[in-house]
Amino acid sequence: MDGVWVPIALFAMIAAIVIVPSWLKSKERKEMQASLRASIEKGQQLPPEVIDALTRQNIRPVATASRDLRTGVIMLAVALGIGLTFGILGYNYDEDILGFGAWAAIPGTIGVAFIILSFFNKNKD
Repeated sequence: MDGVWVPIALFAMIAAIVIVPSWLKSKERKEMQASLRASIEKGQQLPPEVIDALTRQNIRPVATASRDLRTGVIMLAVALGIGLTFGILGYNYDEDILGFGAWAAIPGTIGVAFIILSFFNKNKD
């Protein structure tokens, strides 16, 4: 029974990382809408700053070449960190842990794709 808790905890952690932030953001939006609705029902005017803040939240930033390049470099750094970590662990402990360093290929490949995408992106800074 002890071996069952490890995969359950892993998937629960992944679900919590994905679900909890979106749930909290949804809860915050509901509270803001309720307070705005109450102020409108009382006849109060909404300041232009509030309207700007509400519309600004829904606008996604435009993908630019520098943003793609920055994302690619960060992903390559993550891949390098993963590779070096498992390389050093495998070298120091003489265990067959070097194979786990292959997981560095995933963020590394995504990083290379972002860097290539930065050269083809028409939105230059």
